[in-house]
Amino acid sequence: MFLRILSSLFLLGSSISSATYTDLAKAAIERTKQGVRYDPSYAKISYPMGDLPSDRGVCTDVIIRSYRMLGIDLQELIHKDMKLHFNQYPKLWRLKRTDTNIDHRRVPNLRVFFKRHGKSLKVTSNGKDYKPGDIVTWNLRGKQGNLPHIGIVTTLKSQDAGRYLIAHNIGAGPELEDVLFKFDITGHYRYGLENS
Repeated sequence: MFLRILSSLFLLGSSISSATYTDLAKAAIERTKQGVRYDPSYAKISYPMGDLPSDRGVCTDVIIRSYRMLGIDLQELIHKDMKLHFNQYPKLWRLKRTDTNIDHRRVPNLRVFFKRHGKSLKVTSNGKDYKPGDIVTWNLRGKQGNLPHIGIVTTLKSQDAGRYLIAHNIGAGPELEDVLFKFDITGHYRYGLENS
């Protein structure tokens, strides 16, 4: 039991960076300048610091790659946390053990990790409550049913509404858009950085 607690403390401590949430927002903006085609297919990748080819990705890869620019490897952190607390994570895929190729690339797993090790913030309909570097998750309801989505609040604002733009990849590669309230918000988080 002591080793499990010690491992959890090490895991949490290793996630803290001297970077700020503004740095994360800027890293997310940088992601939108990369040529990436939306590709949700399963792929074997190395561990730790594994990644798909840089021209492929989905919404979670915007988050993962933005944090990596600041020295935080969500692949390793989520894998370690899932190994210790597998029962805390969703069973949507009926897996019996962790998978370093995909676990960190699933929105429900990121939500659990951010809730467990970061700050879970209030979901509101006030755009001023969402600050640069915040992580937001949504449920996209449509013909395919419920589909989880994730993005990062950036430092850039929309001209018409004055809201911070979101860096996300919803199918056309990483983009900056005013989509904060376009979908049903399911989570609002801050993780692993210092306040700006």
